Amino acid sequence: MAVAASAKHTKKRAAPAATAVAAAHSQTDGDGPARKKLKSHSDKPKSARKNAPAPALREDRKRVTRKMPVTSTRIAYVDEEDEDEDGGDEWEDMEGEGEGLGEEDGYEDEDEEMDVVEDKSGGAPQKDPKSTREAHKAQKALQNERRAAKTHAALLAEAKALWAQVRRKDVPRAERTKLITELMRVVRGKVQDVVFKHDASRIVQTLVKYGSQAERDEVAGELKGRFKELAQSRYSKFLVTKLIRSCPAHRAALLLEFRGAVVRLLLHREAGAVLADAYELHANAFERALLLHDFYGREAALFAAPALAGGAAARADEREKAQLKKGLAGVLEGADAERRRRILAAVKENVELVLNNPEKGAISHAIFHRVLWEYLVEVNALDDEALQEKLRHELFEACQEVLAEMVHTKDGSRVVREFIAQGSAKDRKQVVKVLKPHIERICKDEEAQLVLFTALDVIDDTKLTAKALVAEVTSRAGELYASPQGRRALLYLLIPRVPRHFTPALGARLAETDAARARTSKKDATLRTNELRAAASAPLVALLEDPARAEALVRDPGGSLLVVEVMLYAEGDKAGATAALLGLLDAPYPAPAGAPPHVLDVPHASRAYKTLLQGGHFSQQARVIERAPASAHNAAGFARAWLARVGEARTRAVGQAGGAFVVGALAERVREEGTAEERGELRGWFGDEWRRAVEEGEVKGKKVLLDALDAL
Repeated sequence: MAVAASAKHTKKRAAPAATAVAAAHSQTDGDGPARKKLKSHSDKPKSARKNAPAPALREDRKRVTRKMPVTSTRIAYVDEEDEDEDGGDEWEDMEGEGEGLGEEDGYEDEDEEMDVVEDKSGGAPQKDPKSTREAHKAQKALQNERRAAKTHAALLAEAKALWAQVRRKDVPRAERTKLITELMRVVRGKVQDVVFKHDASRIVQTLVKYGSQAERDEVAGELKGRFKELAQSRYSKFLVTKLIRSCPAHRAALLLEFRGAVVRLLLHREAGAVLADAYELHANAFERALLLHDFYGREAALFAAPALAGGAAARADEREKAQLKKGLAGVLEGADAERRRRILAAVKENVELVLNNPEKGAISHAIFHRVLWEYLVEVNALDDEALQEKLRHELFEACQEVLAEMVHTKDGSRVVREFIAQGSAKDRKQVVKVLKPHIERICKDEEAQLVLFTALDVIDDTKLTAKALVAEVTSRAGELYASPQGRRALLYLLIPRVPRHFTPALGARLAETDAARARTSKKDATLRTNELRAAASAPLVALLEDPARAEALVRDPGGSLLVVEVMLYAEGDKAGATAALLGLLDAPYPAPAGAPPHVLDVPHASRAYKTLLQGGHFSQQARVIERAPASAHNAAGFARAWLARVGEARTRAVGQAGGAFVVGALAERVREEGTAEERGELRGWFGDEWRRAVEEGEVKGKKVLLDALDAL
């Protein structure tokens, strides 16, 4: 009872807030406790703050830079010392944290100690306010005695007073610089002694954040030799990450302190995130190689460069650095068959250690994916094909259930793509099964979508891919088209690897699995593409048949690209889609004041209609129109539908303004593929008076329009 009463009257951080954030973080990457604490309601009275519900996660403080797996919900977080920078009395919270008082401390339960005044009205007894205040004073005095008895109590008290001023957002830069200098004077020589404490760790973090480079380097120098221990601490791990980011001169030496324990630390609840951030966000090629080297086993460590074996990365010469940057290939360079076998076995053992502990979260880290890819490359280089297949299949069996955790990084995506390209039909089916629940996130991720594209390129069972992948993608077309990545996933179903939408670099990466596809896939690539296009066509065309959805797509810059490609290359009856698109032109032209601009006054929408009338895209290299397949798009039919639906008045109006190029394309199409009756009808819409008005006006594209009309 005494402990409960003491905790009740001791100012602490709200437990529900920390619990909520920790729960949210544990659902993302499993790296341990929350990496963000909640914003304190410092503008509210303390009594209101005490019982306030946990506020929602702040999304506007700092964006996540290390990529999260597609199986997780992305959250934004801030480093520990960034929270509540404008809270004036927040530092007092930490002083009382964890210092609850109980009967064993010589302080009895407050409820039993204070006098009770009986309510004369017959209600419940009332506590004596005077007695309550005295109890609070006694409690505070005992807390102060405890703090004074702690090691470095005076140092911490002085440092906290300075820290409370330094971290305020409204402090001028010059004043903050003076405060940081004074704070550095207070903690100089004692950083190692206090940094493992929660409150002092945040003080040092703030010192690193706002201090000069010399002060940061001084802090890093004082902590030399303790970084592995710091990385495993719940609080000081944030400081290690900041020093890795802010002290490039010390980074290699700092990372070298993890040597021999990288695999174990990667599985550690606190240190795993430190190593993941260091590898993915801050380290250069040489520093990444330092971290990777531990995965290669003890034999590789024994034969490492002398400077590295001695723990002095700074003394490594350029030749040693170049060799180390080669990774596992450099370790195996010149090795005989037996040594190669031993090192590969050591790598496999470390990889399986991570895979056998999926709850640790290390499976989703880029450093682990790099090791997997280096191992696969060396396995593929083995002379014995049977051994190649055996080792590759064993690795696939070990990680087949967690492949979705790996597709978000460059190396992880490449590993999964290799499994698809080299795997059997059964293996490919398993990959599809694992990826299917996360298809939307995969489509929107730059690296993960390459796995989807490879699956579409390689898997012969198009009925499987149509049902499990294509249907999942097209059912989300209404959301995917808004992002470049999602739109690319939709376009790949219709026109894979077309340079118009897929860069040469992206095409080169997709071509990496073509050689393996030639060995493991039996179906002709063109036939496979046509079958997938047929499966995707109906739902994509249906998307355009809804007038509201069609208008949203046409008015959107990215959506208009999708509209054009669906109309040009999707198969099936497009009469409904054509009617919906042309129905958008029925709106008054020009648009009334206050209304959205007419569709043909939207540049990208105007280009879309022009392309559909042309029957294909204009090639800048060949200087000709590359016509879409006649079986997919009938440009003459689209022009014929225009004449019937849009009519004379609207066509004349848009031709005199923003739609000159579109009307010119209409005239060109009718001239080339229309009937004599259609040519005469269109020619009659544009009399001499109308033409003179166009010639005298400043309409962009008027020459193209008039030339096309003259040719009718």
